[in-house]
Amino acid sequence: MAALAALTAIRLLFAAIVPLTPDEAYYWTWSRALASGYVDHPPMVALWIRIGTALFGETAFGVRLLGPLAIVAGTLLLADAAERIFPKRRAGLVAASLWNATLLVGAGSITMTPDAPLLLFWCATLSATVRIATEGDSRWWPIAGVFAGMALTSKYTAAFLWIGIGLWALAVPAARRQLRGPAPWLGALLGLAIFLPVVLWNADHGWASFLKQGGRVGDWHPERALGFLGELIGGQIALVTPGVWVLCVAGIAASFRRDTVAILLLAFSVPPAMTFLQHAVGDRVQGNWPAIIYPSAILAAAGLTANRWTRLIRPSVGLGFALTAIVLLHAATGFLPVPSRADPAARLLAGWPALVSDTEAMRQREHAAYVVAEEYALIAELAWNAPAAMPIVGIEARLQPMALPPVDMRGQSGILIRAEHRGVEIDLATWESAISLGFVDRGSVERYRVWRVVGRTTASALPHRVFAERR
Repeated sequence: MAALAALTAIRLLFAAIVPLTPDEAYYWTWSRALASGYVDHPPMVALWIRIGTALFGETAFGVRLLGPLAIVAGTLLLADAAERIFPKRRAGLVAASLWNATLLVGAGSITMTPDAPLLLFWCATLSATVRIATEGDSRWWPIAGVFAGMALTSKYTAAFLWIGIGLWALAVPAARRQLRGPAPWLGALLGLAIFLPVVLWNADHGWASFLKQGGRVGDWHPERALGFLGELIGGQIALVTPGVWVLCVAGIAASFRRDTVAILLLAFSVPPAMTFLQHAVGDRVQGNWPAIIYPSAILAAAGLTANRWTRLIRPSVGLGFALTAIVLLHAATGFLPVPSRADPAARLLAGWPALVSDTEAMRQREHAAYVVAEEYALIAELAWNAPAAMPIVGIEARLQPMALPPVDMRGQSGILIRAEHRGVEIDLATWESAISLGFVDRGSVERYRVWRVVGRTTASALPHRVFAERR
């Protein structure tokens, strides 16, 4: 507990000093217009950010506050589950150590994305289901259902929770007998009731979110399968850290025996793992997607007893914490001698305040009414870093369903900014005129082309203002 408290304090410190990533700034804009759904994801991350900023203001610390705290709760839930599955073997301490030694948790905890609430509610659902498996206590079914519903309102990959519980309940006779009673069905109804507002939002918006996420299934580029599979496996080894990943794989392999809890861990791990492997045959799997596999894999690893595995635990934990420390320090200071264009941290974090300052100076010089951008990451970072007097307007399809104040640009002059690599073609359906003003730079990371534009007076589709005063 003392170590967990110290880790949390360190994570909160880095959460306060590391700049927001573009995705975090984008989710912050969601928190300015709370809704039951968004084009990209369900709404839980926006609610978490709104809670944090209500307590600590529109700051990086406020945006990220609940992330490190969620890791505390998730760690305790995993430790409790490990102790119940493998009693009197200090498995809880092993599970807590392995979980916190991953980059997924150590570095991921300081960024606020949908994975933060997803992993907390995933761990909570897993913990409740472990109690059902080890104690046979049907009173935990409604609790598991509530947490599973909250996970589903965090990210759609939580559907694998429901699949895992269903497979386990059908495969294990003791759990199958409980399906004859009301408790499992009450849990399912409670979870679905929690998720219902997300369904209704999608129904009101042309099923936008379901179609966007479901559309990924149709991507298919088999000629690149080896590259995608290599990225998936290599990315997971890096994200979980090598030693912990090996222990997780060994733990899952050791779980292929027929007992109630082993089947539960397999049901929570194998279906998403097989799905992501299948997806990688035809398209890229983002590194954070398989994060849901690891709570149950960590529990399985905590149950390993063979010497060849147990002697790996300490060095694996040590390596994981060392790698996490390097990543966090580099994100905060940029101390590693990596060229900006090859540095993933710099590409996400560097140069945004300077870009905003230069763009605002250009806006004032041109006496323009607003700054407009067309890509969500740029829009969000402009909005997050802009001073109160700098109106930021976003033209992006995924912003349209958001309940942000519409802005009429017809006949109004503004500054259009666009990343240089996106080309020079101007949408004449939106702009009456466009005069090139040159370039602004985001340090040495990226260059942006700038135009002075005037909104077309006959334009019918109006964009949305995403800027809201932060202080």
